[in-house]
Amino acid sequence: MGYRLIGLAKPFITFAIYLIASSAFVSIARAENDCKKPLYLTFDTGHMGVAPLVADVLKRHNVRVTFFAANERTKEGDGSLGDYWAPWWRERAADGHEFASHTWDHTYWRADLGTAQQPSFRVRPSAGPREGQDFVFSAADYCQALGKAAARLKQITGKTPLPLFRAPGGKTSPQLLDSARACGYAHVGWAPAGFLGDELSSERVSNATLLRNALRDVRSGDILLAHLGIWSRKDPWAPVVLEPLIEGLKERGFCFRTLREHPVYGGRGVR
Repeated sequence: MGYRLIGLAKPFITFAIYLIASSAFVSIARAENDCKKPLYLTFDTGHMGVAPLVADVLKRHNVRVTFFAANERTKEGDGSLGDYWAPWWRERAADGHEFASHTWDHTYWRADLGTAQQPSFRVRPSAGPREGQDFVFSAADYCQALGKAAARLKQITGKTPLPLFRAPGGKTSPQLLDSARACGYAHVGWAPAGFLGDELSSERVSNATLLRNALRDVRSGDILLAHLGIWSRKDPWAPVVLEPLIEGLKERGFCFRTLREHPVYGGRGVR
């Protein structure tokens, strides 16, 4: 008799565990959907040395972000959009992240040239065959650089990037922005408090200071900026700051969204 009762109890125990787990999942999903304090965490490419760590932290905390990608020089492999890193990007697409252009050779705007009718720009890429050189881009050249990064992202992830871009260093002009809009791209900057400081000198600004400042100053609706590796910072930001930052912001009632869900950028014909 006792054995029969134990045998009957097993399905009920399993069912109870299933109900508890399902209830917890629904509660988490409802909390995410009901969040009234969204943040938009974004990452620009870099040397990719911290990319695996960033991916692990985001997955562990169920945070989805928007990546702005250029084909930058990397510590390992053939560039951040090369074949070596292609599997990493495919995994991020499977995790539900979004992608956008950061130009192909991480090309900085330096000055406006030409006219309003025929705009051109002095530019300087920090990657690629003309790294560190100043030369002139036409508006069509700049659009091609935006489109090349977006096309490569789609090729390796199978996911259409958002019709957005971020100029390296955030350096733009009205003429540059008009030219990009004409070929279908809107520029995305970041909030003042959203500059997370991972490209600053670690001798001048410690990770502890950057974490404290972000937890104090970030506000609902802010777009946040970090990188997948900065060559010049000796004390890397992501291994120390990223996880406690996400945990601290969640404790303060914030949630994380991609730019596909942004009230302005998400309405630009994004599919």
